[in-house]
Amino acid sequence: MQQPVADGRSTAVPWMYPSQSNRTADSYSVHRIIEDPEWSLVTVPHLTELCLQHIVQNFEKNPILDRLLPEHQKKVLDRLPTGLPLAVTANIINDEDYWKRCCMERWQVCDIDNYGGSWKRMFFERHLENTLKCFIPNSTDPKQVLELIPLCKDYVWKLEVDQFLPPVKVDQNEEEDDLSDTASDMGLSEVTMNHYDLGLLITALPHLEELHLTYNVKDCGMNFEWNLFNFTYQDCCNLAIAVRMCHSLKVFKLTRSQVDDDKTRLLVRNLLDHPSLVELNLSHNLIGDKGAQAIGKLINHSRLEILDLCNNQIGHLGAQALAQALAENSTLTSLNLRLNCLEDEGGEAIGHALLTNTTLKFIHLGSNNLSEPTATLFSQVLSQNNTLMSINFTCNHLGLDGGKQLLEGLADNKTLTEFDLRLAEVGQETEYLIHQIVWANWEAARPESLQHPPTNPL
Repeated sequence: MQQPVADGRSTAVPWMYPSQSNRTADSYSVHRIIEDPEWSLVTVPHLTELCLQHIVQNFEKNPILDRLLPEHQKKVLDRLPTGLPLAVTANIINDEDYWKRCCMERWQVCDIDNYGGSWKRMFFERHLENTLKCFIPNSTDPKQVLELIPLCKDYVWKLEVDQFLPPVKVDQNEEEDDLSDTASDMGLSEVTMNHYDLGLLITALPHLEELHLTYNVKDCGMNFEWNLFNFTYQDCCNLAIAVRMCHSLKVFKLTRSQVDDDKTRLLVRNLLDHPSLVELNLSHNLIGDKGAQAIGKLINHSRLEILDLCNNQIGHLGAQALAQALAENSTLTSLNLRLNCLEDEGGEAIGHALLTNTTLKFIHLGSNNLSEPTATLFSQVLSQNNTLMSINFTCNHLGLDGGKQLLEGLADNKTLTEFDLRLAEVGQETEYLIHQIVWANWEAARPESLQHPPTNPL
């Protein structure tokens, strides 16, 4: 039976049997039950733990990471949220696990091998790329990019931007009324369609080695307009100056951007004698013979090792200019001319250059409307050239006789380890015999190639 006590809590008093009624009060004890709903068996945290919690909660205002012991730094970094301002974390936190969390929470696909094995580099390169892809000239505040420079400049080695947004037209109908058809044909409307100028950014990145750009708009949907894919002359001028000033740049790719002859010549003028550029990719553009002639000059006024001109409009005149440069060049190891219009006159010019060239290892001449005359000359190349490791003649019309001549040229060749003749009309038997010779060459070269086939950069 419980009886109330003065302090408002309940007290348990045991029953007393009649036989025990004469016992004194000292012969039994009174049990008191106190109910506390906030009582917990959890141990009170250590003072150190409380301090670390306070540091984490106030890190944005007071980032004192460098004052902590290493074991305490690790605990703080493991608890920090990934949404902290980059102005706070960029130059303070170098812990790869923290930046790994930042990357994994933001992007579904994270291949660290493409970023030198560094999660921090991946985060800043991709963050900067996304900022550039979403930048709208005359609408987005340029400070959004410029303020990133001091935060990411030490962690950016490569930029891949596959979209540049044009300015937003305020009143499209009014603009169309103001611009006559003649003015539009003269390119006067280009002034309003210039994209973000990369000049200030590129020249402020001291470690930038690779720049991959495409001037178009992805996923434009029903808002498709041709001017969304217009790489203007002013864009080209700004980019050319920026690339010239970026002395650390080794790889420059400008693809699918409607680069024509005039823009090619502008780019080349600014790339002549570049101190570090070794790879140039201008594939899937509108480069013709005049542009190829300019690139021919670049070949012998640079350190280029890889040149990709795939899917352009280069004819035999452009091929002859490239061949003349190739005959004198001593640095280029890879040349891709696939999907152009060389024809036999251009193919033969390239072949003559390869009779004297001693550095080129990989050449791609697929889909160039080549036929037996080119095969005849390359038969001579195969018998004399001791440098070429890979030739691609796919999707041409070399013919049965052309295939037989290539087979004869390969008789004493010991260096060619890859020869692609698919859809070249040389005949199955000839293609098989050529494959046997090339395979034997590769087998003989296996110790030098670390047990792997040659890696063709094309």
